[in-house]
Amino acid sequence: MDKSFDLKGKRIFVAGHRGMVGSALVRRLASEDCEILAVARSELDLLDQAGVRRWMEDRRPDAVVMAAAKVGGILANDSFPVDFLYENLVVQTNVIEAAFRSEVQKLLFLGSSCIYPKLAPQPIPEDALLTGPLEPTNEWYAVAKIAGLKLCQAYRRQHGVNYISAMPTNLYGQGDNFDLDSSHVVPALMRKAHEAKRAGQKNLQVWGSGKPMREFMHVDDAADAFVWLLKTYSGDSHVNVGSGEDVTIAELARTIVSVVGLSAEIAFDATKPDGTPRKLMDVSRLFATGWRPKYALPDGLEQTYTWFLEHVEKGDIRLGAV
Repeated sequence: MDKSFDLKGKRIFVAGHRGMVGSALVRRLASEDCEILAVARSELDLLDQAGVRRWMEDRRPDAVVMAAAKVGGILANDSFPVDFLYENLVVQTNVIEAAFRSEVQKLLFLGSSCIYPKLAPQPIPEDALLTGPLEPTNEWYAVAKIAGLKLCQAYRRQHGVNYISAMPTNLYGQGDNFDLDSSHVVPALMRKAHEAKRAGQKNLQVWGSGKPMREFMHVDDAADAFVWLLKTYSGDSHVNVGSGEDVTIAELARTIVSVVGLSAEIAFDATKPDGTPRKLMDVSRLFATGWRPKYALPDGLEQTYTWFLEHVEKGDIRLGAV
């Protein structure tokens, strides 16, 4: 099967175009000579199989990027397991099946690093999939994503279609969720540091010991990697997408404090859980294709904080009272 897929003149459907990843894909695809297809949730409910089939048959995209998903943190996953398992299974199955019916030429399914076993080797290679138990706090989401990856493999093997999957690491950047009750570590720390600066606080509290190591990737780098894979990759295996580097939570916190311009001591609350000691993706398969990320972590955090400030000023992000 020819690996190259020229995007010139192609109609590309980005499912989930309003999310952080989907909107980054739309920005990245704008520099390609292609037509971007998107549809608002109010116009098409991806849970509606017949509706998805009709929409796909009517629009006839040449390629589909499956960036739509129900996502959330540990608390949300633990509280609403049916929503995370059922909705993701149905949405991704509807889109992938409708793409096949409409003879879409190429499909890229986006998963998550949480598909890997809780105690996977570090860095995590693609073949660690299904070699051990999942992290219990997000297994509902992980099982759905594994099913989506396997469905793409199944269509590929049974029908010879060009469906591929990519598994991104922890992403951050513009369009992120800065709500403290449901956000991930980068936006949560950035917002806490910003609010501490506004309040003149001299202490910033961070959950855990600060020792766990995590990999972070700017969402625009991830989008660039996804478009690169869409254009150049055609393989049965999924591909890890990450920066190939990790930092301790303590290092992350110090960098964010510096970016925000906060003069404060960082205090670690060791009574709070650390989670997995290390979570780093093996990105040798991706890097072997010649692709590399552009953003160093401090530069990516600077860009994200600039976006955050713009949206605080617009009133899109509401902060607590000083």
